[in-house]
Amino acid sequence: MFLSVFDLFKIGIGPSSSHTMGPMTAARRFLDEILAGDWPRPAGVKVDRIGASLHGSLAYTGIGHGSDRAVILGLAGQTPQTVDPDEADGIVERIGAEKRISPPGHPAYRFDPAKDLVLDRKTPLTGHANGMAFYAYDASDRLLLKRIYYSIGGGFVVSEEELQRMKSKGSVTTEGKKVPYPFKNAVEMLAMAAKSRLSIAEMKRANEEKHMSREELDAGLDAIWSAMKGCIDRGLSQDGIMPGGLKVRRRARQLHDKLQEQWQQNRPNPLLANDWLSIYAMAVNEENAAGGRVVTAPTNGAAGTLPAVLRYWLHFHPEADQPSIRDFLLTAAAVGGIIKSNASISGAEVGCQGEVGSASAMAAAGLCAVMGGTPEQVENAAEIALEHHLGMTCDPVGGLVQVPCIERNALGAVKAVTAASLAIKGDGTHFVPLDAAIETMRQTGLDMNEKYKETSLGGLAVNVVEC
Repeated sequence: MFLSVFDLFKIGIGPSSSHTMGPMTAARRFLDEILAGDWPRPAGVKVDRIGASLHGSLAYTGIGHGSDRAVILGLAGQTPQTVDPDEADGIVERIGAEKRISPPGHPAYRFDPAKDLVLDRKTPLTGHANGMAFYAYDASDRLLLKRIYYSIGGGFVVSEEELQRMKSKGSVTTEGKKVPYPFKNAVEMLAMAAKSRLSIAEMKRANEEKHMSREELDAGLDAIWSAMKGCIDRGLSQDGIMPGGLKVRRRARQLHDKLQEQWQQNRPNPLLANDWLSIYAMAVNEENAAGGRVVTAPTNGAAGTLPAVLRYWLHFHPEADQPSIRDFLLTAAAVGGIIKSNASISGAEVGCQGEVGSASAMAAAGLCAVMGGTPEQVENAAEIALEHHLGMTCDPVGGLVQVPCIERNALGAVKAVTAASLAIKGDGTHFVPLDAAIETMRQTGLDMNEKYKETSLGGLAVNVVEC
């Protein structure tokens, strides 16, 4: 079972991998299908108008997450990896005024966002909570092509057919990829580590290098960390009110300045490490909430936890270096791949236990590994972190990735560091296996009421407003 590190860590824009990056990617994919022409249509008939509809969680929280904006950007030819966040609003405004899209390589199509982009809360698509449909019409508004896609978390997008194959055979990303250490769960991972006498990072590296050179892998890992670090730095330099209407003020810069002042005065602070962790995580998620460039880790909503822990490692551990950053990311990706393959990283499927819970487990594993932990200690660290997020709901106030998401990432980082510290002080033996915690998360997600799974119909999303 192989899920690349670059499948889990994707560079894109906020505020949501499922609700922003996924819909933008799906829109681009629909454009590619139109251009390919591998679908039946009358001779001489051309596509003249484009339409789209968002369903399920995408419809309920689409405005707050910017899903409508993401679809428009995708239909304009933008991608999550390359779109300039500073230019995005201008692109959306221009299309709204002109009521046309002109993606590169295509003729201009009629597209009026006010009419042709529908947030349909009444018609769920059965494959997944994050469903969307795209339509192509001729000049007489006759339907020529319809495609349904699902945004399944972490920026992944699949068609109806791919989703069915994934459910019957496993993740579509594993098809046709042979690797030397194909572990699909933690038990197999530990058994392969024991047999090979390799670390989890070394096994993950061997798997990645089956499909790319060492230089390509290292350059990609360095680019991921550079984007994470850049997001932290930008988040620490910004202030003001975040968009969306809740009037939530950015806090990371102000808190950072206070910590810097204490640091320079050598004032004792027993919670210093926790404070830095929290500020780093908040900086990322405030930047994400503002639509800035982030890295899915494994999702946008949980993008702050892992970078915060990695920055903590560099800040407080003098032995930290560039190779250790790569090992951290490789180890985290190995654990994230197991979680995604056996449960979910999507808040719309299993609640926030699948987002911040998974991020905390990945960060705990990465930190434990670079601190010298054995594979058994690394697995223990991931389990501790995940276990203590079980049952966490996804209930964003106003459908925005702000409350409780920003602080939740900070606490996820704190839990990750604590989990790694506990695990490395033991010998790796523990009562609850990581696989059991992952399966428990999956079952809990199935049992969880839909109003607690990224629909903003329950929890803080309704009680904060009512108060």
